[in-house]
Amino acid sequence: MIDMLVRLYDLPDGAPLREALQTGGITIRRCNPFERHILTDWVGRTFSPKWVSEAKVAMGHQPAACYIATKDRTIVGFVCYDTTARGFVGPMGVDPEHRSHGLGKALLVTALENMRALGYAYAIIGGVGPQEFYARCVGATPIENSSPGIYKDLLPDPPQHS
Repeated sequence: MIDMLVRLYDLPDGAPLREALQTGGITIRRCNPFERHILTDWVGRTFSPKWVSEAKVAMGHQPAACYIATKDRTIVGFVCYDTTARGFVGPMGVDPEHRSHGLGKALLVTALENMRALGYAYAIIGGVGPQEFYARCVGATPIENSSPGIYKDLLPDPPQHS
């Protein structure tokens, strides 16, 4: 899977995206350190053990490099940055029941705005699945010859025990 590059000096404004979600009862906010166990449990159940590892790295930063979307005090989406490598955004995921309503874009833009505030001019989205989503939402462009990039020689997940 290819990596993509995002120009952080050319982002859409995230405030209207977050406000639109707020009217539907969804809040985007930085995940609190004392919520790490809740976040990583949700990420593990909803997505991937590898993403749990990255979420733990993001939550180890001060302040946490992870934003969550909540509805009715339940996580419905998340995004991390500076996890696999500095300047990388991801992992990012939205609960399947909450997709196609702008939540993924709002989470992505929120994380990228924070990276820009930290002084980054560019961000890398590593090992992209939905290239069209990232291109449409933030103008991300493929990085030539970037596959497998930093993700080569991955260790396999251990077998599940019953």
